Amino acid sequence: MTMEKTPPSSAVRLNQYAALDIKGADAETFLQGQTSAQVGLANGTFAPLTCFCTPKGRMLANGQLYRLATDHFRLVLDASLANDLVQHLKKFAAFYKAELTVAEHVVFAGANEPSDDLAHHLNVTLPEQPYTHATSASGTALRLPGSPRWLFMFEDEPQDVVIDSEALLNAWKLADIRSGLAWLTAAQQDQFLPQMLNWEALGGISFKKGCYTGQEVVARAHFRGQVKKRLVHARANTASLPELGASLVDESGKSLGEVVSSASSDDQHIELLAVMNTKVMEEALTVYWQETPLTLQTLPYPIERLDPEQLAAQLAQE
Repeated sequence: MTMEKTPPSSAVRLNQYAALDIKGADAETFLQGQTSAQVGLANGTFAPLTCFCTPKGRMLANGQLYRLATDHFRLVLDASLANDLVQHLKKFAAFYKAELTVAEHVVFAGANEPSDDLAHHLNVTLPEQPYTHATSASGTALRLPGSPRWLFMFEDEPQDVVIDSEALLNAWKLADIRSGLAWLTAAQQDQFLPQMLNWEALGGISFKKGCYTGQEVVARAHFRGQVKKRLVHARANTASLPELGASLVDESGKSLGEVVSSASSDDQHIELLAVMNTKVMEEALTVYWQETPLTLQTLPYPIERLDPEQLAAQLAQE
């Protein structure tokens, strides 16, 4: 696949994302009891990764949270999850002064290179540090974790700065994969503990906050070392992309994991993220998708706990 290069004044349209607004006098208190983030860290600059879980600790959604005003938070997540998450959270929001709505008007776009033109369009200074954002009345520029990338959220349909491109969309998904960043979809709800997507290694879980739905199970899995599946990055010599949830097996056909996301890296290779049994890494097992062997790649972060409190403090000093 021949990759296009984003024009300096353009970003690729990203329809896979949605924005969930949480507003009201009790918005912060409400979110603090539902999400893995330390909500107070979302201070108008820092945008923590977070997730929402069932009482059994399984992920219902993950995303990135940022504050637009004292009583207004916005969650970026996969579009397939937005409406279901609203309906789930409304059961709890009824006891708070907090309203949840999907911001249907927001237009998402992404750029793998810094663009002063896009920042100027939003009337913001492009954030230089990962996990941070800059916001104006026109929208938000959010710097994602991992390789330098910016997610732009326009409050109105932008003119002449957002383009549609399959090649650039693939490049964006490939950057997610190489950053070890997996976005949960509706097809994967209620399947994974947050640690199975390496969420604590990305600073997406606070182990220093109080209770939230699923917190006891998530904490127990961490402190007792009970996580037997992990997110891995792999490469394969094929031009075909596996379906979401495609089974990965050993030589005998025994399941070792499933595909979470995939993208083409060139005409003859693909890369993917998959949740795999940890014995694959411990025993150096060969893993196959159909009959194609996978080559495991090194993730850009260590598989160890990264406290968001520490991350926020570190970024504030830089």
